[in-house]
Amino acid sequence: MHIVDGYGLELTAGKEAAAAYNRGIDRVLRMRSGAVDSVAMAITLDPTFALGHAALALFGHELCAQVDVAARLRDAALHARRSTVRERSHVHAIVQHVRGDSTPLVRHLERYPRDALLLSTAVPTIAFAGVTSVPEEAWEIVERAEPAYGNDWFYAGLLAFIRQEQGRFDEAMDLSCASLAERPDAGHSAHARAHAHYETGDHVRGLGWMDEWVTGDGAATDSLSHFSWHAALHELSMGDLDAVRARYRGQLRPEQGLGCRALVDTGSLLWRWALTPGADDVPAMREVTRAVADGSLARPATPFLGMHAAVALLALDDAAGLGRLARWTAGHRDRTHAEVVAPLARAMKLMAEGRCSAAADRLAELGPQVWRLGGSDAQREVVEETRIAALLRAGRYDEAREVLDRRLDRRLCRRDEDWLARCTPVTA
Repeated sequence: MHIVDGYGLELTAGKEAAAAYNRGIDRVLRMRSGAVDSVAMAITLDPTFALGHAALALFGHELCAQVDVAARLRDAALHARRSTVRERSHVHAIVQHVRGDSTPLVRHLERYPRDALLLSTAVPTIAFAGVTSVPEEAWEIVERAEPAYGNDWFYAGLLAFIRQEQGRFDEAMDLSCASLAERPDAGHSAHARAHAHYETGDHVRGLGWMDEWVTGDGAATDSLSHFSWHAALHELSMGDLDAVRARYRGQLRPEQGLGCRALVDTGSLLWRWALTPGADDVPAMREVTRAVADGSLARPATPFLGMHAAVALLALDDAAGLGRLARWTAGHRDRTHAEVVAPLARAMKLMAEGRCSAAADRLAELGPQVWRLGGSDAQREVVEETRIAALLRAGRYDEAREVLDRRLDRRLCRRDEDWLARCTPVTA
């Protein structure tokens, strides 16, 4: 009898090792904690299990897990020789992905769409950075796999996230709720639902549901801080700054071992909070930068982290740091680093120097390219909100009003309404 994974694909491993591996992958697909420990147990039980080594290397590369990535890739390639054709293709895809070439991973999914770990890896989500910064390409990868999954709960969660990115919010909500009805702790599905609530301005219901989920079915979810960040966005949107402060203290303080999420979730929240009309006594960004890995601000691993590094440096008024970030990313072989992060850092450097009108112009020019940074619309909004702040500080109220009117046409937001009230200068 063949040993298989959760989707029926053969595994070349001992029975107990395969069971530990499957538990780990199931946790990844549900976004629950403990995946790394489960897969580590798999290669302890069977040191020749190639997919176990490859998965740990992937977790080290993508999830900031404390893993010797080079050693795991080496052992994965070595032991893949005794594996099936599909497993060899899987290992090769991970090796090349970690090295910066995701083409083999995309091709692998064309042949083996039910390889759920790699399908999850291919799509930009909380867990993984994805294989492309072009949304339509990620959408195609997911939609091409639909015949292989049918009504599967994991696939429904991925598709729900794609649908909300496409602005098909009713479909996203239906898919995510159907998935959660089957697996109440399905993290990708909960994430898609969180975005659907936010993008439609459904702040009261979205916040109520999120608070219930993070303390109930989702309490064991990995990257729980990101769901707390979603809840805080609802609170910001409703202008409830006392609730934001309580959320920060209880769930988003950077010293709580958030890893790189301290920069992405806590850092961006602090900056957006500081920009909010009526905000005062916002915790210092220095608390975040002390908690993140050395080099994250000067040499971010991805353009997405580069955007958040620029935000943190601006919050610190660190014009020199923004200059260093701009120079390093400008020379990067990744075109998004060079063509988007570098000019973003230069624009924010202007703002740190008090040249807000020039900064607003640069941010406006960059706007059509911001999607290339990755992440979600809700995350990339921090660039638009920085532009609004620059326009207001420069006294360019008519232009700020135009940006805010467009935002309010899209969804209700008390915070934007408060901003709009500031677009008319007070006269004596």
